[in-house]
Amino acid sequence: MLWVTRLLAAGFISACVWQTDACAQGEGGAPARIASADLCADAWVIELASQDSVIALSWQVDSPVSAAPGWARALPRAWGDAERLIALDPDLAVFGPGGPGRALPVLDASGIDTLTLPWGEDFAAIRASARTAGAALGREAGAEVWIADLDARLEALSGRAEARGWSPSVFYLSVTGGTAGDGTLIDAAIRAAGGRNAASEAGAAGWTQSDAEWALRVAPDLVVTSYFTDGYRTAGNAGQRHAAFRRLVEHHPSIEVPGALWSCAGPGLIEAAERIADALDELTPEGEG
Repeated sequence: MLWVTRLLAAGFISACVWQTDACAQGEGGAPARIASADLCADAWVIELASQDSVIALSWQVDSPVSAAPGWARALPRAWGDAERLIALDPDLAVFGPGGPGRALPVLDASGIDTLTLPWGEDFAAIRASARTAGAALGREAGAEVWIADLDARLEALSGRAEARGWSPSVFYLSVTGGTAGDGTLIDAAIRAAGGRNAASEAGAAGWTQSDAEWALRVAPDLVVTSYFTDGYRTAGNAGQRHAAFRRLVEHHPSIEVPGALWSCAGPGLIEAAERIADALDELTPEGEG
């Protein structure tokens, strides 16, 4: 969600950091016991790690924005605090871009290796995360296979956009009433699907706060909502409650993309782009039909 990305952006714009000789050994040095400490780390551990090596996933695995499969939800829970991680006794603790913070020296003294995934807001960052995670998990070859599949799917989306013959405008609306401009995961997914980001064209950059005036600034061909059906419930869900946003959704074609697909720069972003492309394929260019 937006607050997650802002937190990561504020403090961690560096490349990944991991402290381990075992992780650097690649395919032959895969850690035998892996614990994931947060939602962003969960996604890559589930995607790339050997299932029998995963001993714990984060407390967020049961949240509405987690795409964890059944086997993952049955595992013990991990938090980012050193005490809990030491009790789990992993060889490797994986963190999203927020990193282990003050827990790092304690984990290091306890002999627990750590991996901090890089922060980013586009498909290049996702490739970097896949390679970083693959190397640390001893699954480098699997990561390269995953990246090749990602690139093939992006190429297929490009072909679909070319065949479509026009570039529809797409407006993203979070349940909080915020939207996403240039330099965001949402923008990357819209562009990969062959759309134009209506918020960017109206002057938005990065993640925005709730502002019902967006309903007056944009006239999109498609509205993409997220976290409406599977997000965290708060009293401030303006995107769902405000009359202007409701009219925007009701008066334009719209789809709901599950928040689990793009809460972080993770493996689900390509599926989000494909879902947007599916909706764009159903549209009729203005002046036709």
